[in-house]
Amino acid sequence: MARILIVEDEPDVMLLLENRVRGAGHDVISATDGEAGLELALAEKPDLIVLDWMMPKLDGIRVCELVRHADPDRDIKVLMLTARSQQKDVDRAYAAGADEYIVKPFSSRELITRIGALLDGGAAEAHPV
Repeated sequence: MARILIVEDEPDVMLLLENRVRGAGHDVISATDGEAGLELALAEKPDLIVLDWMMPKLDGIRVCELVRHADPDRDIKVLMLTARSQQKDVDRAYAAGADEYIVKPFSSRELITRIGALLDGGAAEAHPV
């Protein structure tokens, strides 16, 4: 069982994510803004972070950069889950240190598949969502 941090500011999306990730057998911690997400990421050291881009207080890109900078030797996987779908956004997320990128709206099955692939040691094969 992996420990997964979900950082998402939309309550309905957060509930869906928590239910699906717990249903896949993982331990879930969550935050509803970027600052709280960063604090939990540094204190709790999750195995994987599901991270929204557009959030209050601190955006997901900055959270990703700060997590990577704070502990560069720790292999925390980061999956960006965002409505931003342009290629320049995808490129920016990977440059910030994201391991995977999923565009909203998303398939719950695809999300769990990609989380599993990341936890097993790599990025999942990209599929349209």
